[in-house]
Amino acid sequence: MWVRAIAASAVLLTAIVWSNVGWTRDFLSKLEEGVAREINLARTDPGQYASFLEEWSQYYNDKEIERAGQPTIITQEGVSAVKEAIRYLRVASSLPLLKISIGMSLAAKDHVKELGPAGKLGHKGLTSSWPTDRVSRYGKWKEALGEAIYYGRDDAREVVMALIIDDGVPSRGHRHHIFDPAFRIVGVACGPHATYESMCVITFAGSYIERTQGQ
Repeated sequence: MWVRAIAASAVLLTAIVWSNVGWTRDFLSKLEEGVAREINLARTDPGQYASFLEEWSQYYNDKEIERAGQPTIITQEGVSAVKEAIRYLRVASSLPLLKISIGMSLAAKDHVKELGPAGKLGHKGLTSSWPTDRVSRYGKWKEALGEAIYYGRDDAREVVMALIIDDGVPSRGHRHHIFDPAFRIVGVACGPHATYESMCVITFAGSYIERTQGQ
């Protein structure tokens, strides 16, 4: 579990591209917009993101993350997971920006509102919904669908770094979602979590047709 992001560095902010003409940035919170930007920065410039992880790795002492004034965090794999992620990013190809979907963000928000107050974890909702169910409430997805969930501090870069490192996840499934060329659309929602301070749900799709009002 992560607690706080690394010190700010000079960053080229990658644009957010909306899949819904007429919607504004006001739909997303500052954290949600930041997560979308960080994901697109990682996709378009993985080498830049590797440098962020190199800075982050200095806080590791074996499997513990130790920073002045912050609680010690115990990870499952330790700094080896960070180094493996850096190697991955150094050879990764640049990918196109993901477009933000309002419907997919609403689907992600549904999950945050369900799990967050209850302090629960996982992709299954309290009403037994799955990502396919939630995304289908607001539109029609095609080609591919995925979901990544982060629990911890409400810092956009920390969210994306944690998903890329994917500590304790042998398949690195969250990382693969971020760098999957089959995904072209994304939805983001973040909110408070009763156990882990905050959570962010990110949904990915190959394509998505938004449901219009009245449908």
